[in-house]
Order: sequence, then C-alpha cells, then structure tokens
Amino acid sequence: MKIEKLTISNYRNYASAEVEPCGGVNLFIGENAQGKTNLLESVYLASVGRSARTPRWQELVRWGEKEALVRVKVHKNIGTDDIAVRLGAEKHIQINGLAITKIGELMGVLKTVLFSPDELKIVKDGPGERRRFMDIALCQLSKAYFYTLTRYNKILSQRNKLLKGNPTDDALEVWDMQLVKEGARVIKTRRGLISRLDKIVEAVHRDICGETLKLVYEGVDGATAAEIETAFDAELKKNRERDRQFAITHVGPQRDDIAITADGVDLRSFGSQGQQRTAALSLKLAEMELFKEESGEYPVLLLDDVLSELDENRQAKLLERIKSYQTILTGTSVSEEVRAMIGDYKEFKVVRGKVAE
Repeated sequence: MKIEKLTISNYRNYASAEVEPCGGVNLFIGENAQGKTNLLESVYLASVGRSARTPRWQELVRWGEKEALVRVKVHKNIGTDDIAVRLGAEKHIQINGLAITKIGELMGVLKTVLFSPDELKIVKDGPGERRRFMDIALCQLSKAYFYTLTRYNKILSQRNKLLKGNPTDDALEVWDMQLVKEGARVIKTRRGLISRLDKIVEAVHRDICGETLKLVYEGVDGATAAEIETAFDAELKKNRERDRQFAITHVGPQRDDIAITADGVDLRSFGSQGQQRTAALSLKLAEMELFKEESGEYPVLLLDDVLSELDENRQAKLLERIKSYQTILTGTSVSEEVRAMIGDYKEFKVVRGKVAE
C-alpha cells in the first residue's frame, strides 16, 4: 500500500499543497511550526476519518476559510483508490467519487500506523490509551469490528443513562443481554489481536534493545465468545448494585487494559521514560508486521519527529526497518549519517505551509 499523491487545500496553515511521495522513505524537513505535522495529520485523517490531535474537524480548516479539502490517491495490490475528505460546517467523505454515509466504509481503504512523541501515552498513561491503540488497529483491519464496537458503545451509553434512574433488575436485563453479546465480540477480537501482536513484538523489541517484551490482555475471562458471554454476564450481575450506586457500568471492554512488561517489569508503572518510548515504538513496528500478515501488504508508516527522541542504536534499528515500508518522516533536520542509513529517499522542504522537493 502506497500513497501516490496527497493534495490539500485550506488545511491548517496550508493554502494549498500537492505532494507525490516515493514508495520508500520520504523526509519532510523544516523548522518547528512550519506545518510538517499537519501533513501527517492530513494523511491520518484520510485513513480513519478523524484527526489524531483534535476531535473537532472545524479546527482543521485554515483560519479565515470556510472549507478544507484533503485528497489522497492510494495504490494497493487490488488497485487504486481516491479518498476525498471535505471539511466545513459538515464533514463529507468520498471514495472514488462516491459519498459514504458511514465512517466504517472508510476503514481499511488507506491503512496507516502513526508514531509520534505523544505515542508514549500508549504505555505511560491510563488504560484508555491502550484501548484506543487496539481499537484504531482493529477498525482498520476489520469493518465488522468497527460496527460491533459502535453498537457496543451505543448500548453501553443507553445502559448508563438507565442506571441514573435506579432501574429494576428486569429493566437492566434487557440491556445486559445486548451488552454481553456485543461486548463478548469486542473482547474476543481484542484478545486475538494482543495474542498475535505478542508473538511479533517480542522479536521486534529484542532486536531493538535486547529486552523481552510481553503483552497480556486484561479483561473478562474466556477463550470463546460463549465463554466470554457467560463470564461477562456473571460480572454484570455481581456489580449491579455498585452500578446503580454510581450510575455507571463497571465491567466490560470499556474497562479493559493491556499488561506491558519488559523482562518481567510492568512498564506502565515502573518503566523509565526510555523503556516506555522503546516499548511504544516496538508496538507500532509490530503493528506494521501484523497488518502485512493480515492483508498481504504494509500500511503507510507515519513518523512525526521521532528520531530526536531515540539514541543512535535505536535510530539505526528503526531506520533499517522502515526501508521496507512507505514512510513519511518529519524532523527539523536529518544528519548525513541518518541519510546514509536510509539509502534511497525523497526529501521535501516545509516552510510556512509550503512544500517543495
């Protein structure tokens, strides 16, 4: 999977820009606050339908303008797709000239993996960041998962609203049956993702730093959907009075987590910042390999100002791997040593919202 052309207009600080990246490593070099991250953000927007930095698409429209446009032409093993995202009072997305009515239709058309300094949150911050990591990956891999997760979240919202009125057991049972069914599917799919990632990330992380990284999904027990449903239902019943007291659902995939350990040390609580950053990088590189296993081709790798955060050894390990992918890499500068390690690349200069090769 490779981006053939990126076109943006009235997006963030760009009046207009057109970029034709190569199939390998693409360097976008410029001082801070020139628009490098905005370019990556526009690609990510075309991939998942939202920004990685803000939930408000109105903030993406250039100051003083009414509408922004992001267009990406992407080449895949099965052909070429054209994605157009138009942002204004409303958000409109077209794929090959046809408007989509559900965001799920966009998932998987352009697969991307994003790694930036903020991705440290996957390891360092609370469980919500790790759930987000799983859900973004799975939604790109499976439209069915996207719709299952959407249904689950709607049912969960309705149950939480009901809890505010101190409902009877019979009233809760109606929602619990639906919650258990959809929730078991979410948990089973997530558990499968982490099981597959665990096998890949161990080798990736050992290559980068020599430590053994392990991932374990923490959630309702069960190997099959039926087992998870039984366990989930039992947990809901056990927590019913607590749920009523606080008017919120205390068990389910919205509370699950991933245990991340390196040589037996829980990196979430006890890892150094360097260990946490390296673990997050390993997770992203393992995600690249998983996407290849699942779809037969690599997604596009987006690296936002990450080289400055890595020591020379980790830089070398990362640069060796990205030769296999189409990579968009930003930075304020790139040393001659780094250029030599990359080999073939295409370079762009970014200055005040303008891009030039």
